[in-house]
Amino acid sequence: MGERDIRDQGGPDALRAFTRLLLQDLRAFQKMVDDDLFERGVRRLGAEQEIFLVDEVMKAAPRSAEVLEALDDPRFTTELGRFNLEFNLEPVELGPSCLAAFEKQISASFERLRSAAEGLGCRPVLCGILPTIEKSDLGLDNMTPLPRYFAINEAMTRIRGADYQFRIQGRDELIISHDNVMLEACNTSFQVHFQVSVREFARCYNIAQVLAAPVLAAATNSPLLFGRQLWRETRIALFEQSVDTRLATSHPREAQGRVSFGQHWVESSPVEIFKEDISRFRVLLSADVEEDPFDVLARGEVPALTALRLHNGTVYRWNRPCYGVYRGEPHLRIENRVLPAGPTVVDEVANAALWFGLMAGMMETYEDVTRILDFAAARENFVSAARLGLGATLEWPGRGQVLGRELLLEVLLPMAREGLVTAGVDHGQADHYLGVVEDRVRSGQTGSQWLIDSATALRETGSRAEVLRALVAVSIKGQTTGRPIHEWPLATLEQAGPLKRRYDRVEELMTTDLFTVTEEEVVDMVASVMDWRHVRRIPVEDDQHRLVGLVTYRNLLRVLSESLSRDGASAIPVRDIMERDIITVAPDTPALAAMRLMREKQVGCLPVIDRDRRLVGILTEHDFMEIARPLLEQEFEGR
Repeated sequence: MGERDIRDQGGPDALRAFTRLLLQDLRAFQKMVDDDLFERGVRRLGAEQEIFLVDEVMKAAPRSAEVLEALDDPRFTTELGRFNLEFNLEPVELGPSCLAAFEKQISASFERLRSAAEGLGCRPVLCGILPTIEKSDLGLDNMTPLPRYFAINEAMTRIRGADYQFRIQGRDELIISHDNVMLEACNTSFQVHFQVSVREFARCYNIAQVLAAPVLAAATNSPLLFGRQLWRETRIALFEQSVDTRLATSHPREAQGRVSFGQHWVESSPVEIFKEDISRFRVLLSADVEEDPFDVLARGEVPALTALRLHNGTVYRWNRPCYGVYRGEPHLRIENRVLPAGPTVVDEVANAALWFGLMAGMMETYEDVTRILDFAAARENFVSAARLGLGATLEWPGRGQVLGRELLLEVLLPMAREGLVTAGVDHGQADHYLGVVEDRVRSGQTGSQWLIDSATALRETGSRAEVLRALVAVSIKGQTTGRPIHEWPLATLEQAGPLKRRYDRVEELMTTDLFTVTEEEVVDMVASVMDWRHVRRIPVEDDQHRLVGLVTYRNLLRVLSESLSRDGASAIPVRDIMERDIITVAPDTPALAAMRLMREKQVGCLPVIDRDRRLVGILTEHDFMEIARPLLEQEFEGR
């Protein structure tokens, strides 16, 4: 997605023309593999750092264009959301000081970004999913205004032909729909690259697949989305569903999402993966391509393979093969897309050290991992690690079913250290960064666990919005100390410091744990629910969860008093007493506007509905009580 001159697939003629270029690039790539034209004898490491921008109240800040202009540095670039940025590290060779060089590069770039962002009233933060992100942040108005992003959204939405459906079950459950791909922008990653030769690609790639689960288990940092506690690494489930163009069919059909772990081991070369992905996934984007790769090869030069790289950039395997050209030499890399951003730079480098060390160590330990572990087990391990982190039970060669924590401490950390040292990494650096992982694993305080425990501790001290803002504020402070996550105390409101209180939208205040009835229910049911749940208003929904009415305590008292002298009062249906002319608001309604509306209309609640009139929340006068003063202060400040 780094190319700026790409566009959507265009009409049928343009699609066919680009597909021919894609197939030609694949044939040229096959020739390069057959002739072993790729760089070998060099083991380079690389990385891409994705980042969130937040404003003064710790909410997503759509300021990337201004920040990039202030930076004026080609290493920094856009991401899908206007509140995201990315910078790329210069590749380093696997050797004595490579890990320290990684940390130095990231820290220096992050400080440059921090300085530029603060000059514009925002701050960068390293987190897998921003705790304060709201669904209303994910509209097309917050998509980075570049053609390639709108093109990929339009193409994927056209292929899907319906809203994207999300269902993620953790300690809480999230069930939502969305009409564009912007939920992908909730995720930020620390993507690391490992250069391999063409002859060792298949072996290395399969090792990377095996390692995805235990490395992720040690690194989880994304447990919260829209205030709900889901997977230890919710990024995995969210990304897989955010660009899923598949639709349910009436009969079970084998289908693979554009984001996937894959379905089988690689047997010989990256050509297998490219062929499968071109076969399975439609072309989404195209670009002007003038080179003939065979002419370039005939001249003894290196082809760009633009069409192949562009299509590969729209298929998001968790371990992705990458073709590149560096200093005039073609090379192959394995891109690890598993690791989340954050929670600190040193934690990220430690995670990278674990992966790099295990890649090297596994190559020394196992001749062929496909003979000792079933692919389905490797894939199941990955999902389990994403769901449960260090608490996942993983299947491992020679160990059977073993807890991720135990596997890391007893087998993988020693193997990673041996792998790094054998590859020439300085003993002290290997010990330092792997020691960070070991201490984190022993303590159990991964980034995700810190967020979960901090949120639990804060729950009694503030509203949901205040808790989530405090988590972000304390994270930003922690990231400036250089201390890894396992050394952080749990977040407190005192640590967060004075946070300017601002409530922009109804969705930040509304109650989403709703009790409803249908219009055919008996009045007795409404009275019982009001009594049991201590509520004074009950929304009435139809079978499609569309709001059709509202029953208030006052309605109920009036009808029951009128019916005292009549038999069968309890058989009165809800439709006979409910209010039908209901004042409602949308989730993205400004909170001040909702407060004024309640006052002007003299109503005690506002049902909150989406664009299909489905009920998503309810806002009552009680929800405004604790925040009335800051809301009024905002109103007076704006005058």
